[in-house]
Amino acid sequence: MATPGFILELRRRIGHAPLWLPGVTAVVLRPHPADSGADEVLLVRRVDTGAWTPVTGIADPGEQPDVTAVREIAEETGLVAEVERVLWVQAVGPVTYPNGDVASYMDIAVLCRPVGATAHVHAADDENSEVAWFPVDQLPEMPERFRRTIAVALTGGPTRIGTPST
Repeated sequence: MATPGFILELRRRIGHAPLWLPGVTAVVLRPHPADSGADEVLLVRRVDTGAWTPVTGIADPGEQPDVTAVREIAEETGLVAEVERVLWVQAVGPVTYPNGDVASYMDIAVLCRPVGATAHVHAADDENSEVAWFPVDQLPEMPERFRRTIAVALTGGPTRIGTPST
């Protein structure tokens, strides 16, 4: 699903004016299939920017962040996953989209794992052109905030709140 209906309705009323929205970033990790010791991370290539990122999405009104993450993973990749823990909570933006819309997000990044066998993943919606598993030590070019979030997922440390110091 591209833009949620409630946002389209808001945009009809306010145009491109800034919105403050609840966002979720889902870092999905699995053990490397060749048992090399390095985990793999699930990434999507966004149609609007061409960037590789973890799965991201906007929470529907009243939707819990874990439910948003699981829903977005399924919608964007066809994968069934579960949330293990919260990684990072931070304000992101403002972001100006190609159509001129402006939004900032209270982003909740979560660590997720596939449920059951890791079935074939595919671009299951119109937001992404590709979906692929990447070894965490061979990430493609991507926005720095997503690299940092993946690094936090790999450390196993406590939940982070706010902007990174480095």
